[in-house]
Amino acid sequence: MDRVSAFDEPLKKLLGGATAKVMAEHLYLHTVGDLLHHYPRRYEERGRLTTLTELPLDEHVTVVAQVADARVMMFNNGRGKRLEVTLTDGSGRLQLVFFGHGVHKPHKELLPGRRAMFAGKASLFNHKMQLAHPTYQLLDANDEDEATEAVDAFAGQLLPIYPACKQLDSWRIAKAVDTVLPSAQEAVDPLPPALRDGRGLVPLPEALLRIHRPHTKADIAAARDRLRWDEAFVLQVALARRRYADTQLPAVARRPVAGGLLDAFDATLPFTLTEGQQKVTGEIFDALATEHPMHRLLQGEVGSGKTLVALRAMLRTVDAGGQAAMLAPTEVLAQQHHRSITEMMGELAEGGLLGGSDLGTKVVLLTGSMGTAARRQALLDLVTGEAGIVIGTHALIEDKVRFHDLGLVVVDEQHRFGVEQRDALRSKGKQPPHLLVMTATPIPRTVAMTVFGDLETSVLDQLPAGRSPIASHVVPAKDKPHFLSRAWERVREEVENGHQAYVVCPRIGDDADEAAEKKGKAGKKKAAPEEDAEKRPPLAVLDIADQLAKGPLAGLRVEVLHGRMPPDDKDDVMRRFADGRADVLVATTVIEVGVNVPNATAMVIMDADRFGVSQLHQLRGRVGRGSAPGLCLLVSEAHEASPARARLSAVAATLDGFELSRIDLEQRREGDVLGQAQSGVRSSLRVLSVIDDEEVIAAAREEAVRVVADDPGLERLPELRTALDALLDKEREEYLDKG
Repeated sequence: MDRVSAFDEPLKKLLGGATAKVMAEHLYLHTVGDLLHHYPRRYEERGRLTTLTELPLDEHVTVVAQVADARVMMFNNGRGKRLEVTLTDGSGRLQLVFFGHGVHKPHKELLPGRRAMFAGKASLFNHKMQLAHPTYQLLDANDEDEATEAVDAFAGQLLPIYPACKQLDSWRIAKAVDTVLPSAQEAVDPLPPALRDGRGLVPLPEALLRIHRPHTKADIAAARDRLRWDEAFVLQVALARRRYADTQLPAVARRPVAGGLLDAFDATLPFTLTEGQQKVTGEIFDALATEHPMHRLLQGEVGSGKTLVALRAMLRTVDAGGQAAMLAPTEVLAQQHHRSITEMMGELAEGGLLGGSDLGTKVVLLTGSMGTAARRQALLDLVTGEAGIVIGTHALIEDKVRFHDLGLVVVDEQHRFGVEQRDALRSKGKQPPHLLVMTATPIPRTVAMTVFGDLETSVLDQLPAGRSPIASHVVPAKDKPHFLSRAWERVREEVENGHQAYVVCPRIGDDADEAAEKKGKAGKKKAAPEEDAEKRPPLAVLDIADQLAKGPLAGLRVEVLHGRMPPDDKDDVMRRFADGRADVLVATTVIEVGVNVPNATAMVIMDADRFGVSQLHQLRGRVGRGSAPGLCLLVSEAHEASPARARLSAVAATLDGFELSRIDLEQRREGDVLGQAQSGVRSSLRVLSVIDDEEVIAAAREEAVRVVADDPGLERLPELRTALDALLDKEREEYLDKG
């Protein structure tokens, strides 16, 4: 068998069809290599051999004892059964307990007089020490030497506990690993020898043996160090190769034009750019002036002025003869961007129109719900080049949309777009256009290096002058209902002072909403008692708006905004709110990003514990955008000691989005970032943590850049190429494309 095929061997050849089927369907394991890279989640320590009188509470222990008594007890009116086994070792007695399906095997084997080893966690029940569901191994009473040897091996072992599923538990996975473990010797080592030796890492076959069958904790540590490097390095090489390939593509350089549209726009700005905006703009402009496509991530704090930076890049592109397209995830956001950009540009956004500037260009909006005439005109303006800037939703991607010369694509909140959508828009340029990705959720450096690793990164971490502080407080509605009453009083006070407020709810509350909820409930199994708190449906916009208008906010102008309203109605509501003709906007998260109403100073988020940390930070960023201080009240019925309340307290405690995104990651772990939730593909990171392994990721990135610069095709590193092919199959490649 050659070196590659050992790992490519289908599991069904070695394990049998039934086991292999479960592994494929539930654990996504298809080959020997997949199973060898399915590492233990943790290890159970059986602990040293202990006499029954010396058992330490709440610790894993191993005992050798004789069964004194075993009996099955019925409970729950005969529907449940429990096996109670009493052990003795001459020094004392200990009770074992087995429940449910776990009763059958020990009931047959643990007969009075039998001697065995037992391992489990010692706990107290009814003032008596017990082991619940211990593992055990029967001993041959006739062979004392063999029994002693078996005891030593059993007690000293580190038992691997594998990520398992209902259909296949950990010990059966461990048996399957034993079957394929000899193939670990065939592992193709992706790390260049100089890197491996320089960092003192064990060879890959040895790392695989140690992670699956460690003798000591040092074995586990050495294996994890090595496998962590594999994951970081292979991923960073893939990203470095992508960045290198981008530098080989041709693009039209968009160089500065003196006295053009950008200069005219800058002359109208009533403020000076922050140092951060100037620095980031310099990075973007330098990249636009090169003859290969820019691929840059612009990330920054809520309200740091990303839209202004992106607009100046678009104007620079128009000056250089190109067109710029901004892709927004929702119609509300596309309309909001179009409105704010045309307002910022003034007459410069009216090129070719009566009263427009001679230097100006047309700024057009293109969304799926536009009328036929307006849509036809927008498409014509794009193909003739009359429109220098277009802002739209996924409608921009449709086949019939043609550009005169697409030079720059700006993607807002790009994690909401699939790879096909981003590529479809990029393919509309005569040559690959420059790409600027904006994300409104600040990302820790390590995540940026892994999730957005194919993009160069620019960070805006400075708020413009004039942005006001936002005070945030948790309102415990269940424990202290008077706090909620006070929240509505505060909203009324803000309105009486000439300001406006948002009230955000998780749900709309219309018929479609109710139907979806019922359908969801029908598919769910009965909730466990601890989930009872979640039984109340999330609060709804339509209900809350009605209650507020008739109750605590009676007399104020309360409007409603949600995603299922007709686009014209949404636009009308946003205009009325922006113009100050509405006092309170009760909305879903359609206001999460991009909505800019400087006069809105207060926000009340209902059922705040139903939102994620980053989402709460985004929502909060809608207030305090003017000269008056902002107020954000996080209303929750969650218990004070619950993780949900801890999350809300973290949001209330800091306005630092980078710090919050780190907290968010630590709570969700990176499966949500690198796995199915974001990419639709199972994450290939099993040992590497994007939260904890910052140094490894940074060092791997440096090594990867060096390797790719020296050998872009990896001709001299065939093992690394093989590992890339294995880890980065078509789906993973597409995921990396998406970022």
